[in-house]
Amino acid sequence: MKIYIVYDSEAGHTEQLARSIAKGAQSVEGAKVFINHVNKANVRDLADMDAIIWGCPGHFGTISSGLKQWIDKLGYLWANGTLVDKVGAVFCTTVTIHGGIEATLLNLITPMLHQGMMVVGLPANIPENALYGSYYGVGVTSPVEETNDELIQSLFAKGLELGEVLGKRVAHTAIAVAAGRNSLGNP
Repeated sequence: MKIYIVYDSEAGHTEQLARSIAKGAQSVEGAKVFINHVNKANVRDLADMDAIIWGCPGHFGTISSGLKQWIDKLGYLWANGTLVDKVGAVFCTTVTIHGGIEATLLNLITPMLHQGMMVVGLPANIPENALYGSYYGVGVTSPVEETNDELIQSLFAKGLELGEVLGKRVAHTAIAVAAGRNSLGNP
């Protein structure tokens, strides 16, 4: 089972979150994880994936221009239905606690729905998500460089833990979807 993680990152926080998601996914037996910065990611590689996870820093409640530009290249895949029924998930980072995390996550989900993908979030029954997290994916408040604010550092650490949980959840969901397809005789 192949999982592709694509991220845009400016100060490195979103890359850290992407790597925590990859760590969680890789902990699931049978998962093969590919991770690329949006500048190196090729949209055509998505055709061979079972699950796709993308994320970026939130820019005023929406997708960063780098990731948006990459997503806009998915038209050929959309026209051919290439991503229909693939598992998808999203993540983002913001500098402030109320910096548009949920709006950014919802904006990241929309292109997946247009592609016909099945979006996986984090439900409230996941202990790590009960007090800090989002149902739409993982949104993390990132520390400003050289800050010693304990609350922000703690929230970022909890966010990285949620990243691992999301990676595992996506991997397990992709396995279940593949098993269902196989039981129906659909490769």
